[in-house]
Amino acid sequence: MLLLAAPPVLILFLLRQFRLLRLGKTTHMTTPLASSDIQSEIVLHRMSNGMTVIVQPMPWLRSAAFTLSFPAGICQESADRAGIASMTCEMVQRGAGSYSSRDLVAAQDNLGLDRNSGVLTNVVSYGAAMPAESFDQALGVYADILRRPHLPADQLDDARMMMMQELRAIEDEPSHRVMRRIRQMRYGDRLGRGPQGTMESLQTISQDDVREFFQTYYQANGAVLTVAGNVQPKQIIATAEAEFGDWKSGDKAVQYEAESCPGYDSIEMETSQTHIAFGFPCIPYGHERYFKMRAGIGILSDGMSSRLFDRVREQRGLCYTVSASCHSLPNAATVFGYAGTTPERAQETLDVTLHEVKHLVDDLQQSELDRWKVRIESALVMEQESSASRASSLASDFFQLGRPLETKALSELIEAITLKDVQEYWTENPPQDFHVVTLGPQPLTVNL
Repeated sequence: MLLLAAPPVLILFLLRQFRLLRLGKTTHMTTPLASSDIQSEIVLHRMSNGMTVIVQPMPWLRSAAFTLSFPAGICQESADRAGIASMTCEMVQRGAGSYSSRDLVAAQDNLGLDRNSGVLTNVVSYGAAMPAESFDQALGVYADILRRPHLPADQLDDARMMMMQELRAIEDEPSHRVMRRIRQMRYGDRLGRGPQGTMESLQTISQDDVREFFQTYYQANGAVLTVAGNVQPKQIIATAEAEFGDWKSGDKAVQYEAESCPGYDSIEMETSQTHIAFGFPCIPYGHERYFKMRAGIGILSDGMSSRLFDRVREQRGLCYTVSASCHSLPNAATVFGYAGTTPERAQETLDVTLHEVKHLVDDLQQSELDRWKVRIESALVMEQESSASRASSLASDFFQLGRPLETKALSELIEAITLKDVQEYWTENPPQDFHVVTLGPQPLTVNL
């Protein structure tokens, strides 16, 4: 579940990344709300076992959605068991509680759940959107999945084969290969590896390994349940306490540091295309100057009117796609970029793309900043029409900043950014310490 620079997912990426350190209207609770609940406020409730519940009522919707995330991500794996976080994520959904594997799927379908799950660097997340009236039952089903899974040994090989097929698909997709490699160079093996592991590590994972990973990391301490939609906070918190109040608490998850190795790596392959990935350090989401930095990346790469798309693809016709986006981990942050082109135009594509990045401040225009603001405002408006997007954003905010954030203050903050703010940040913090990876028939010349 790697959200990097693919243009079709830029808006979804922004919805999860565009938040700032601000408290807004957040009600902290240790007891149920009174009958005078304020429907528009975000409500935060901390459970005694270390789990946090965050609820934002959206009474204008007919749906409800939740995201339940906790620190059982890729970084908790050992190198020789790479992929076990994803294997466990898959296995817990193959029967739980009183449901067989087939019955569990039927129960979710009967409730009208549009469900998802995935493993990221630091967390594993399970989520679903549904008609609001299905919420209590749906959360009960997920309590079975996350607390009482069957982990059927006779299905381990099926799960293993599925992950191997995903890994082969990545190997067959050059753009995925270069983006995976650039992450490894930027963050190191532990924080930079993908969720699928390796062929060698997948072969070694046993049923005992899965059960041990589940017993160690599937716990309440550090977990967050975010809920958005046509819901009542008092009822949601009561349901969460009933389903997860006695979920075991464990040790706090270990935080790991990035191990960066700037430089150039060439993957030589006889192909009709050349794939280029690049990255350079930036400030993390939550830093007080984050959005001044992020506005510059928006001018470079948010939308078809952005600089990279217009100046590299449209005006020069050098590539069929080019983009850049910000990515944050708790202890590191990076601007990742990608371009796909032909071998004949690869060197010029790389040179022009890096030139545009390095010389962002040379000719900034107010109209570019204004267009970026409009795109962000539009994304924030659309988020208010989706309970699933809002629940996901609340979870992202909490894990990166330690608090839920509202959209109104964020909108005001974005509007307050000036062209001078952007110019000053990028002048004081020019892109440097580049990582570059290329995949194609021959290596390129990279002036780092």
